[in-house]
Amino acid sequence: MTDAQTTTATVRDLAGTYTIDPAHSRLGFSARHAMVTKVRGAFNEVSGTATTGPDLEGASVEVTIQAASIDTRQADRDGHLRSADFFDVETYPTLTFRSTEVTAADDTTLRVTGDLTVKDVTRPVSFDLEFLGSAQDPFGNVRVGFEGSTEISRKDFGLTWNAALETGGFLVSDKVVLEFEISAIKAA
Repeated sequence: MTDAQTTTATVRDLAGTYTIDPAHSRLGFSARHAMVTKVRGAFNEVSGTATTGPDLEGASVEVTIQAASIDTRQADRDGHLRSADFFDVETYPTLTFRSTEVTAADDTTLRVTGDLTVKDVTRPVSFDLEFLGSAQDPFGNVRVGFEGSTEISRKDFGLTWNAALETGGFLVSDKVVLEFEISAIKAA
């Protein structure tokens, strides 16, 4: 971007360092509950940066999530998710993601691959982020927006607690959809 008034047309035009704006971003998830419905939630305390040179040269992403900030809008469930049955936030206070590769899938999509660490387990994950554009906000900040999702197995990360249902199946699905709605501010 040559100046703050110019909008970025493609993901290849992004250059600089961008910081996640947690007040305007959402890192959420959804999982099947009792095999008949979905429970949705989010982590309310998130920080992270993305850095890239022209044409995505040297692009990298790092995100830290405070595990205790999990919010499913139900206090008892949130307490259970914070316990040793799930995230064990006393022992493992953060979840982290560090990219190993960031490429352009096309002009409006970033393909991000990296290492997600939950508790003491690190596994590779890949996801696409749709570039929603850039704009200068009323405070003079250059903002970019992205959204995307990916599916993971919670068991791959040691989150194995469950309860069998009398009708068959389990209370909590193994598959969890991670949802990303990101607003990031370019460093001056």
